[in-house]
Amino acid sequence: MRPLTWFAVGIYAFLHVPLLILCAFSFNSSRFTIWEEFSLEWYRQMFTDAQLGEAALNSLLIAAASTVLATVIGTLCSYGLWKKQAKWLSGSLYLSLVTPEIISGISLLAFFQWAFRHWQFQLGMHTVILAHVAFSISYVVLVVMARLRTAEPALEEAALDLGANEWQAFWLVTLPMLRPGIMAAALLAFTVSFDDYVITSLVAGVDSETLPMVLYAMARRGANPVVSAISALIFVGFGALILISERLQKT
Repeated sequence: MRPLTWFAVGIYAFLHVPLLILCAFSFNSSRFTIWEEFSLEWYRQMFTDAQLGEAALNSLLIAAASTVLATVIGTLCSYGLWKKQAKWLSGSLYLSLVTPEIISGISLLAFFQWAFRHWQFQLGMHTVILAHVAFSISYVVLVVMARLRTAEPALEEAALDLGANEWQAFWLVTLPMLRPGIMAAALLAFTVSFDDYVITSLVAGVDSETLPMVLYAMARRGANPVVSAISALIFVGFGALILISERLQKT
């Protein structure tokens, strides 16, 4: 094997071997990192824990709502940027991707606190959804824009020449071409939203704990194999979503 191949193998091993070890020890009967025997005890405890169930439901509801909103808004934004060829606006989208999450979370918290002085709202699931939409839109726009760069503008122009209005040309011609990119963007937005901890912990209310927040609290109290079991399921499930997303982008 060439040196570059060994280097690539080493990098992938460094990234994924710890995750594989985590998955393996989720089937260990011991509470510690000493293998004793195969067991599904921690998965049983995971599915019978009421707090974990409520947190997982909150995470799913937040991720689903923010994904729908971010996908619709992001798709329309990407279409507008594509039509207007606004390169500086497109470039500014990367700012939200490179901004540290702690800064984004603090800025959103400050915005919500300022707004609540006038509208008498409280932090809750609605603020978490809005925060997730705010950082998910950039992912959606970038993925859909990548699909739009391969689209042929002449098809939409031909539809307009044949009597369709702008809305019909978008709905019947452009949107079907974008469907694989939109689905890939939605899967990516769902994954990012479900997984977020930093921003969520800053803008969540008392009754809106998500699964990452509960897992972090459990891990801080010491070694807990239930955390390994949940982490293994999340790793496998969202790894599959990412692979599907990549496959959709290539169709």
